[in-house]
Amino acid sequence: MSVETLIAEQVMSRILVVVKPEESPLMAWELMRRANVHHLPVVSDGHLLGVLSREDLAASWSGGPWEQAGRQVGALLTGERRPRVLLDTPLPRVAAILADSGCDALPVVGKYGLAGLITTSDVVAAVAGRRPRPEDTAGEVMTGMFHLEPVLPREN
Repeated sequence: MSVETLIAEQVMSRILVVVKPEESPLMAWELMRRANVHHLPVVSDGHLLGVLSREDLAASWSGGPWEQAGRQVGALLTGERRPRVLLDTPLPRVAAILADSGCDALPVVGKYGLAGLITTSDVVAAVAGRRPRPEDTAGEVMTGMFHLEPVLPREN
């Protein structure tokens, strides 16, 4: 199978770490760190609101842990609509959307909403012939919703 015939569904990450819009930037950062991911889809009641990147978090960071714990990641999503692709979007089209939009991750949506995430790293891996093994992509898409409780320093 050539790169030109691949579609988003064959290249996307299927197991995701997602965050609710009311979570704090501190929590989002900790989720990214622990899961070793650079993007968190922000999901509310099964609906994708946007994708938060490490760069988004870093750019909005001000103050210390207490200030971050009192903010919500939903407020960090800009009002601009970011592109999304369908499961059957051809990989060359995905690459063009990534290049034209300046985004480095695109949500992949299907009939039931968020189905996966495709990043520039996924596209490069596909071009290099390093797609996920068929057994890693078979079956239902699973998204993970993790909730951690941060341990904040005490005020003196």
